[in-house]
Amino acid sequence: MKRDAVIVSAVRTAIGKQGGALASIPAHLYGGEVIKEAIKRANINPELIDDVILGNVLSGGGNIARLTALQGGLSVNIPGLTVDRQCGSGINAVALAAQAIQSGAGDIYVAGGIESMSRAPHQYERAEQAYSSLPPRYRKTLLAPEEIGNPAMGTTAENLAKKYEITRKEQDEFSLRSQQRMARAIEEGRFDEQIVPISIPQRKGEPILFNKDEHPRPNTTLAALAKLNPAFERDGTVTAGSSSGLNDAASALVIMSREKAEELGLQPLATIKGSTVAGVDPNIMGIGPVPATKKLMEKLGLSLADMDIIELNEAFASQVIACDRELEFDPEKLNVNGGAIAHGHPLGATGAILITKAVYELKRSAGRYALITACIGGGQGISLVIEREPN
Repeated sequence: MKRDAVIVSAVRTAIGKQGGALASIPAHLYGGEVIKEAIKRANINPELIDDVILGNVLSGGGNIARLTALQGGLSVNIPGLTVDRQCGSGINAVALAAQAIQSGAGDIYVAGGIESMSRAPHQYERAEQAYSSLPPRYRKTLLAPEEIGNPAMGTTAENLAKKYEITRKEQDEFSLRSQQRMARAIEEGRFDEQIVPISIPQRKGEPILFNKDEHPRPNTTLAALAKLNPAFERDGTVTAGSSSGLNDAASALVIMSREKAEELGLQPLATIKGSTVAGVDPNIMGIGPVPATKKLMEKLGLSLADMDIIELNEAFASQVIACDRELEFDPEKLNVNGGAIAHGHPLGATGAILITKAVYELKRSAGRYALITACIGGGQGISLVIEREPN
């Protein structure tokens, strides 16, 4: 019989801008801090952890999950696994932990995501001949074969805008709403409980404490958005203002079987009900949440009407609007505290951050179900549903 996988703690760093507060710190250092805090809040013996699973996209090699686990104070006995499903990596890490628990492979996992886009390494093509005098060439990441289509992410957003006839005005209005909702959430302190403060060393003086998302632009106006030039095509409609940011952050959740939580006397925050992935045309990768969500709703016997909170990663405004055209979201349930256009998109960490946001928003609003979903470069979508635990 399938076992329940429950979330007993969920935390994140504040989200830093590229080149901002977290840029001076290697990702595994602030990632280690969120792992420490997640375990502390769960109030468990770290030696009981079966594995640490972290999503990451841009570390440039190695196994950053293992590195971060050790940095977080875990003993050498605790293994680590890094997951790369691009923008869906953080969700996938949590899903893998849940699946391991449901199958009986283990009882307690730390799962989440970690990214430093500020410190992402550049990659170059290796010379085809030994001792070649040719200069190195910058390597473009292939997410799909060129003959199928390996477009830049901004191009895929433009493709969706054209396909679904999404206007510039619609994109600007959606982007403004994201900023306004994020600003309200920050003002009301909705993120305070979930954020782990990070101490940032300074060249002179005392360290500063980083505990507030620094990417939002609370003073954004529709007029200011309307003045921005197209970012990806000369006559396009997608701008920097209607796109997610480049960011640094980490998030960690402690997930365990319901039986283990009961044995340890712990009160779960939420149950992971299930997850799905789906593939789509890489040229319109942003539509990925649509088949993934339809597949998951059918699998769980639920509908979007059952969802109280929907966290859809805002890679681009056009991408969210395109998904909305297909799925017809309730706007009062969709990204109620703003999304990645406002808080940014630290790739491998984003999915786990969205799950963390959903956990706390369900708690605040006393909702029951939350859907967390994201599009994925290369043409995929991923969706996951959680259910709030009654007090």
